[in-house]
Amino acid sequence: MNNSVTNTARLLWAGLRALLVLTLVTGVIYPLVVTGIAQGLFSDQANGSEIKADGKVVGSSLIGQSYNLPLEKGQETPEPDLKWFQGRPQNGLGTNSVNTRYSLILSGATNRSADNQDLIDWVTAAKAAVVKDNSVNGYTVKPSEVPADAVTSSGSGLDPDISPQYADIQVHRVAEKNGLPVDRVEKLVEDHTEGRTLGFMGEPRVNVLELNTALRELLAKS
Repeated sequence: MNNSVTNTARLLWAGLRALLVLTLVTGVIYPLVVTGIAQGLFSDQANGSEIKADGKVVGSSLIGQSYNLPLEKGQETPEPDLKWFQGRPQNGLGTNSVNTRYSLILSGATNRSADNQDLIDWVTAAKAAVVKDNSVNGYTVKPSEVPADAVTSSGSGLDPDISPQYADIQVHRVAEKNGLPVDRVEKLVEDHTEGRTLGFMGEPRVNVLELNTALRELLAKS
């Protein structure tokens, strides 16, 4: 009987020691090592790829933002603030009905097929709006010049980037709305255009938040 109790106590103690060691290694040491490496080698990514303006965090380079005018009385859909570069449509986004304490949004795609009439109507209306909004004095956007990313949302609805083609057709409108020379706005787009990752992966892109942050800084100096 005593031997049985002793053996049981030894097994329990051995199990407890194993639990304590594993907790220390996997729950304390490993996370600290990984966090230290991440902060030392990839501090920007580890901290959320933050973008700052005037010393304040204004967003993440990984998440797209809207640049809209405040809602007017009786208005359900805000109008875009055309003095800023606009990102991709966000038709896939939904409202958060679970945690209503914070103004959160849910990412997601439209989940509609290419021949769905609602999607066709959205794309048609979006193309007409892009042509209308970006056609200014001395510069007219042709429907054939409107790229796909200007009229379709990404899979998440939160794509932070647009194509250089979409940025280019917005240059004249942004320049006119802000009283800036076209060539200075073109230079902003050029400076914030990234090529394919490692030269062959993905497509050239422009981060809208970074571009608008640079535009804000340019306006402050003008």
